[in-house]
Amino acid sequence: MNLSREWLSEFTDIKASDKEYCDAMTLSGSKVEGWEITGAEISGVVVGRVLDIVRHENSDHMWICTVDVGKSAPITIVTGAQNVRKDDLVPAATDGATLPGGVTIRTGKLRGVESQGMLCSLKELGLDTHDYPYAIEDGIFILQEPCKVGDDIRDVLGFNDTVVEFEITNNRPDCLSVIGLARESAAVFGTELKLHKPVVKGGAGNIADHLKVEIANPELCPRYTAKMVKNIKIAPSPAWMRRRLRASGVRPINNIVDITNYVMLEYGQPMHAFDYSCVKGGKIVVRRAKAGEVLKTLDDKDRAITPDMLVIADERDPIGLAGVMGGGNSEITDKTNTIVLESANFNGTSIRKTAIALGMRTDASGRFEKGLDPMNTVKAAERACELIELLGAGEVMDGVIDIIAVEPKEVRLELEPERVNALLGTDIDREFMVKVLEKLEFTVDGNTVIVPSFRSDIEHCADIAEEVGRFYGYDKIEPTVFKGAATLGGFSPKQKFEREISAVCRGLGYFEVMTYSFGSKTAWDKIHLPADSPLRKAYIIQNPLGEDTSVMRTTSLPSMLDVLGTNLAKRNMDVKLFELATVYLPVKGQDLADEQTILTLGAYGKDAGFFELKGSIEALFSDLRIKNVRFAAVSDNPAYHPGRCAEITCGDTVLGRMGQVHPSVAEEFGLNVGVFMAELNVKALMASVSGEPSYVPLPRFPAMTRDIAVVCDSSVTVAALSDTMYEAGGEYLESCKLFDVYTGTGIPEGKRSVAFSLSMRAKDQTLTDEHADEIMRAILAKLEKVHGAVIR
Repeated sequence: MNLSREWLSEFTDIKASDKEYCDAMTLSGSKVEGWEITGAEISGVVVGRVLDIVRHENSDHMWICTVDVGKSAPITIVTGAQNVRKDDLVPAATDGATLPGGVTIRTGKLRGVESQGMLCSLKELGLDTHDYPYAIEDGIFILQEPCKVGDDIRDVLGFNDTVVEFEITNNRPDCLSVIGLARESAAVFGTELKLHKPVVKGGAGNIADHLKVEIANPELCPRYTAKMVKNIKIAPSPAWMRRRLRASGVRPINNIVDITNYVMLEYGQPMHAFDYSCVKGGKIVVRRAKAGEVLKTLDDKDRAITPDMLVIADERDPIGLAGVMGGGNSEITDKTNTIVLESANFNGTSIRKTAIALGMRTDASGRFEKGLDPMNTVKAAERACELIELLGAGEVMDGVIDIIAVEPKEVRLELEPERVNALLGTDIDREFMVKVLEKLEFTVDGNTVIVPSFRSDIEHCADIAEEVGRFYGYDKIEPTVFKGAATLGGFSPKQKFEREISAVCRGLGYFEVMTYSFGSKTAWDKIHLPADSPLRKAYIIQNPLGEDTSVMRTTSLPSMLDVLGTNLAKRNMDVKLFELATVYLPVKGQDLADEQTILTLGAYGKDAGFFELKGSIEALFSDLRIKNVRFAAVSDNPAYHPGRCAEITCGDTVLGRMGQVHPSVAEEFGLNVGVFMAELNVKALMASVSGEPSYVPLPRFPAMTRDIAVVCDSSVTVAALSDTMYEAGGEYLESCKLFDVYTGTGIPEGKRSVAFSLSMRAKDQTLTDEHADEIMRAILAKLEKVHGAVIR
């Protein structure tokens, strides 16, 4: 919510500086995000009068202007604009002037003639024709504002206003208005709150003779208020209204539209105006939409509406989406003579569902969905009519149609000073509490607090304590010792394990990413997930932000591939990423999902490859103390290359899988490079940790190394050969490391040569050559017997 301090001053006089005001409001609970001074980027721009204008002799479209800017002598400005005339008052940017966007104006020559400044257009001042409708968009801004030569353009155009941006929480819809923030400001600074009661003259007939209103669904529309205005005159709004709207982030349109927006900002009550001639039968019906109905809204889009949506209709058709947007079939045009002003209160949940379903969140829907004050509708309607009369925009009819379908319940609470002080840890007297509450327009009758209708967030004594505490000052409350046993914080074993995983992955050169837990059904097709895969049985989100986030993900592959694809699209050619992603697997017969954390690794580029990824995983397992891990080739996962995928196990526990992403899957995500990924189940990893590390003394006796190369069938894996050698070598074989795989000349077809470096050591003696030869013979014999492998 943007608040103009100039507008605020109409309701309460705050003498504090901008910083003091913002700091005090934040401390009281109305958080300020920041503030800015309108026109702060503009300096050195003054009102100038064109004394003379002649053609530039070296240009067929440029003019040389002599401009009086209030200095001792006129200055010369060269311009290419064609709408400047002698005696025009114009914004003149002098030498050294600054403009929005960081533009600085300097004296320079244009086609041989010195130009000592620049004449400004609306755009160069950060404005447009909505701000000054009499100006033209593609020429110099010819001023019609009251001003004299030499005046600072910021003063002339109403800049220098401070606009404060507030972060309004969902439980405080009353602060989505100038009056609401003025009430808070007056309470904070102890100033008087000056509320204006609208005065409407009327006299243009009676609304009861022209309009009827029916609320068919009172549970969705507790209150509906209508006023009528005839003989309307569409015209631009006055400058003061346009400035206030612009400061609040609303673009001025015309007087009628601007008045409804102005009242929405001032009172926090959204309003809408219908063309009365388009209301068939002179009757408005607030009802649910009928099946099959279609409404073209003001944004010129056809909306298929459903029976769970509330509409404003006439006797035949819908003419507006209640609380969201009006219909094009009742839009106000230049031919409109009579309008109906709607000021209503709608069910917030219904409005939110409608806005989300149709993908059309508006300022009005954003306010209604938070729950507005039903007692505000008449005041807002009266204020709109007062402004219409003030601006000469029409003639207001007497009377008002005000239907209260659901009577709001008055909230009464007991004022308990002792309990308030106990909650706050303070010793505040009752008098101060009453003063604070009355400043906020609560009524205190004895020990009973009557909550105003606009404070729907006040329900309990604790809420009263909060109001007292924030105006007393949380910074003034003395710290006290906790009563009872203190809770000791700390990380759970799972959190510690995940932090250890993250640290190792970062050390291996992987960068952590975080993606949404939501996914899309189309992502399953992109990773070639079979139609009968149980991973397609995902939890459906009832109110998704869109189709891309409509289900809870059951696999982390698409999320990581999306991120990798984005990086490649931005020409990041070497990427290594990891994520501790949560997947949500359905459990038969249960409503809640089986939430599992999956360590997902993804990489491409010069440092990415199958064995590079395998090495990273082995390094991770080493740091996590996970031993006896096996990598077995698999080809049943369609997301991976059938010849470059492995299942990772530790004993009988499946830890996950790794490999190269299938090229056709990678292309679905815009990846035309080799992509390598791994998915490891964190719960399985945690269960496979071998226990706390124990000290192992350095060996007392030296190791003996031997290299061995054997020829075996190409189908025999290195892991199988290694396991066999460890089994044959027994306790003496300390390590077995692969260092070469060869196929080609000298090796029969269907065979390959595999070379290992073996390290042998005894714990109680130094091994001799005879010992080593005996171990090697045992290893070679076992290799030949089990795998048919012979020494090369």
